[in-house]
Amino acid sequence: MLSLWLSMLAFTLVGSIAPGPVCVVTVSSAARAGLTRAMPYVLGASLGYALLVWLLGIGVLGSLQQSPLLLRVLAWGGAGYLLYLAWRIAVAAPGLPRAEGTSVPGFWAGALAQWLNPKAWLFSLSGISMFVTTEAQPLTIFCILSLVVCLFGVSCWALLGHLLGGRLPGARAMRLFNLFMALLLVLSVVLILLP
Repeated sequence: MLSLWLSMLAFTLVGSIAPGPVCVVTVSSAARAGLTRAMPYVLGASLGYALLVWLLGIGVLGSLQQSPLLLRVLAWGGAGYLLYLAWRIAVAAPGLPRAEGTSVPGFWAGALAQWLNPKAWLFSLSGISMFVTTEAQPLTIFCILSLVVCLFGVSCWALLGHLLGGRLPGARAMRLFNLFMALLLVLSVVLILLP
């Protein structure tokens, strides 16, 4: 049983640390508004992912696996939302890093981002097919590990953004940083959608 838990832990760690759309938005948010203001997004993304894993695991969303067209529509809808977030990051007022009025995505945006994130769906479906049996215990363990490790992984990205944002020398550097983050988000969407 311990080897199963360790395998789950390694899998969920790779999924949460690997760069993707949620991580890019987290870095950008923390760089612009600080670690504390980015944490609602981190919490929303983590809980949203754990809920996605759980609903897929109990079969509520299992019928989606049987419908490639519906999965494709979800992927393109999610890509549209993520591209919208990229645009919002690109046009965000640079101001001074961590200015009080800086708007960043919050809890519900984080949860929604996971549900519209093709990477989250792929990792959830892969993890469930590898680790979850008909018993409830492995699904429960996998969901708890997914939540805890996602909180850890995405928080690491928030910390990185916080550290980077504190070192940006002014509005011009922040504007370039925002554009770079927006381009990374667009690139991650393109890479996820490629067959």
